[in-house]
Amino acid sequence: MTGPTVAVFRPADDRLDDATDLLESLDAEPVPDPMLAVEPTGEVPRDGADYVILTSKTGVELAAEAGWTPGDATLCAIGESTADACREAGWTVDLVPEEYTSSGLVAALDGEVDGARVEVARSDHGSAVLTDGLDDAGAYVHETILYELVVPAEAGDSVELAADGDLDAALFSSSLTVDHWLDEAEKRGIREAALAGLNDAIVGCIGPPTRETAESRGVDVDVVPADADFEQLARAVCDEL
Repeated sequence: MTGPTVAVFRPADDRLDDATDLLESLDAEPVPDPMLAVEPTGEVPRDGADYVILTSKTGVELAAEAGWTPGDATLCAIGESTADACREAGWTVDLVPEEYTSSGLVAALDGEVDGARVEVARSDHGSAVLTDGLDDAGAYVHETILYELVVPAEAGDSVELAADGDLDAALFSSSLTVDHWLDEAEKRGIREAALAGLNDAIVGCIGPPTRETAESRGVDVDVVPADADFEQLARAVCDEL
């Protein structure tokens, strides 16, 4: 007897493998459907900043592979997975905000960065909440795009399952996965049926920004974990199931 079908949209690398293994350990039937693929730009964070902000494990790994180091800068990481990747690269992490979001980091740095040079290194879909918030705090902000996030050509299996009423849950790990999922449904001409099927399922979003995106596009969100952590998200959704 198979367990409930749970769609997961992480990039097709160790993150998707780990997510699939986790769901199987929770007696669910994973539906791996990557909605993001990473295309590196070849850029690295600019040197000479007082603060460097990294927002993802992917960004850390790309910078480290290119031989970049934070030097004497105060290194800030959004989320424990990002911080762990920094430590694995041999870097000291100076700040991880309590709230693993752009607004959480802005709040943590408010009053600290007035007049400081702040380097933000991330994907091409980073939230303006971070850069605008730092700018409002008086920082001199420079942003480097380390990688672009695109939709894999093979994406969309879970969209078809939802439209057929065969999807029990979905785990959205970023706002972009929500957007890409709905865009895939639109491309197939089944947006209405897919959205109805999704809203009959248990929908989990990794944090408030992802939930806000989902709800703004007509998705009913059932679960948001206490921390923006994928394992917490998966466990919370499986508990709900």
